[in-house]
Amino acid sequence: MFKPILITAAIVLVLSGLTACDSSQQADSGKPEAQQQNSQALPALKIQERPAEYALPFCENKNCIEIDIQSLQTQDHWLNDWISRNQANVIQQQIGLKQNLNLQQAIDAYVKKSDQWQDEYSAHRAYELHMRTRIASQRHQYVLLQIALDSKQEERTVKERHYFFVADRQAQKNLAILDVLQPQQQTLVNEWVQQHYQAWLKKQTPEIQQQAPKKLYWGQTDWFFDSEGIGLHYRAAQIAPDASQLDIYLSAEQSKQVLKPEIYQQMF
Repeated sequence: MFKPILITAAIVLVLSGLTACDSSQQADSGKPEAQQQNSQALPALKIQERPAEYALPFCENKNCIEIDIQSLQTQDHWLNDWISRNQANVIQQQIGLKQNLNLQQAIDAYVKKSDQWQDEYSAHRAYELHMRTRIASQRHQYVLLQIALDSKQEERTVKERHYFFVADRQAQKNLAILDVLQPQQQTLVNEWVQQHYQAWLKKQTPEIQQQAPKKLYWGQTDWFFDSEGIGLHYRAAQIAPDASQLDIYLSAEQSKQVLKPEIYQQMF
């Protein structure tokens, strides 16, 4: 027969163990949402630079098309496909296409356009395209892709034209600027953008001022983020022919004010 003192001690130990388990569960469930997300954070990207994979047609001419695309490889298959699709998008923009082409299809269309140009006149030279790709910034699941382009098409030469794209790796989607802003703050962002634009416009030549729109449309333009906040990017000649590029930076305080709270918390 057990002595009462021993039975009491055993009961106390069991109850203590149950209480400890219960308090541990309560502590986990009481974590802030951001901490719970961090505990399930995506693995850091392992990025390798490498040439993009594509095929060019056999060229019998002395002046053959020149295409050089430096790309990236990561362990995230969705992100690799996203990078390739954005490269295809940039190539299409050079020849005025707006189709949902993959990289090989975009290159084929670019080659066809070059061939048509050469067929018009024997002195016409083939197109050239050089593309460099890099991950400019990473914040948790948010990735900023930068594509730099040099090209020669017909009579146009493009030097160091930059394109920016932002992805949410966790949701596996491309993010436009309107996706990350609080809807009720879009009017405020528009006011800031127009102020920056008017200051930039005053520094342009009279010809550019005539050709440029009175208001800047920004909902579909490239955007980026750095260590301080977010910004909007307009490439050279995007606003008007011969116009310089325009980068609009929002301060840290402005970015915090207009971004969706959950995105600001993860991005900054």
